[in-house]
Amino acid sequence: MRTPGGTRNMGPGGVPGRARIEGGGMVSTMREAARRGALSPVVADASLGVCVAVGLLAAALAGVGPAVVSPRPLDAGAVALAATVAAAVAVRRRYPIAALVVLNAVPLAWFVSAYPGRLITLAPLIACYTLAAYRGWRWGLAGAVLTALTQIIAIRIVLADAETAGVVPNLVLSAATAGSAGAAVGYYRAVLAATRAQLARETRTREERARRLAVEERLRIARELHDVFGHTMATISVQAGVGLHVIEQRPGQAREALTTIKKICDDGLIDVKTILGILRADTSTEEEPGQPRAPRGGLDRLTELLDTAEAAGLRVELNVDGDLRPLPAPVDLAAYRIIQEALTNVLRHADAHAVRLALTHEPSRLLIRIRDDGPTTSADTRHTAAGHHGHGIDGMRERARALSGQLTAAPHPEGGFEVCAELPVPHPR
Repeated sequence: MRTPGGTRNMGPGGVPGRARIEGGGMVSTMREAARRGALSPVVADASLGVCVAVGLLAAALAGVGPAVVSPRPLDAGAVALAATVAAAVAVRRRYPIAALVVLNAVPLAWFVSAYPGRLITLAPLIACYTLAAYRGWRWGLAGAVLTALTQIIAIRIVLADAETAGVVPNLVLSAATAGSAGAAVGYYRAVLAATRAQLARETRTREERARRLAVEERLRIARELHDVFGHTMATISVQAGVGLHVIEQRPGQAREALTTIKKICDDGLIDVKTILGILRADTSTEEEPGQPRAPRGGLDRLTELLDTAEAAGLRVELNVDGDLRPLPAPVDLAAYRIIQEALTNVLRHADAHAVRLALTHEPSRLLIRIRDDGPTTSADTRHTAAGHHGHGIDGMRERARALSGQLTAAPHPEGGFEVCAELPVPHPR
């Protein structure tokens, strides 16, 4: 895609837009592949449970930990307790409270049975960490207290009262560390989820805003094309009718009508080319330096517009009040298009011979009033045709609303049809 000046669209840091999109797609593909290759939580927890059980049995066989008086050899009971640990670890995310209770009960049963090895005291720390990570720091604190008390009781059974005081700080510190780590991980996950949700909302908002801006731009261009085509074709139709009527008796007047038609067509083609040029992706100011880059139109072309309407047989009476001053481009263009569309509707739908155009320049607004002298029945018919079967009046209203103004179009009580527009004029800063 090219922009005016023949330069390719570049992303941040000078990276071409397409390359940036392709790079983002590659990253997304790699992330999806990584997610597909990662183990599911159930499989990961089951694998961890098996590893912990095997480690407990291996430590028991190796006699890791304080010596036990008259240790009991490993048997089916020890294997059952190790299997219980594996099962509890496997379901720790789904049932964290139940896993905490089970993993705290297993060491008691292990010590009561006098099995060797003391790595069994590490299993409850896993449950304590999981509870804090998935249920919050309050549950984590409760789990840490329960784990510390359970392990103190378990150690008292094995080491007797005299040895308990020395291990209490270590047990409390281990449980507190596991709970704190779980709470930190849970908080991180919550912040990460909230950040991702916020980014998703911002992305949707940007996309919706882009779509809305695209729709508004299409409507603006459609209004411009409607106004240009409507005015041009209405004037051409009138001039062509005049030419056909006088071509035999008054060839000179017919020639003037054809000359007017040619001028109107040339001006209309320039306006249409300018408007459609906005939609072209390869428009370049170097290729056509003399072409306008914005739709032509403004009150500076009002005299030309009125001359065209008068050439079509419509007498226009212009009345300008107030101090003339330069208007902002949007207000200037909207005022011109509203007058153009109103005159076009008179030519197309009203059996009128004269139009009164009043422009009132006030400090904070511009007032436009266009009233024709057509019969009321014709005005009513025109209002129905233009309001319900066309887009002219709706387009004028949208132009006024886009500038926080207002527009009314209705038959006048004294006859004819009247269009009144009020366009705010912001004060220059």
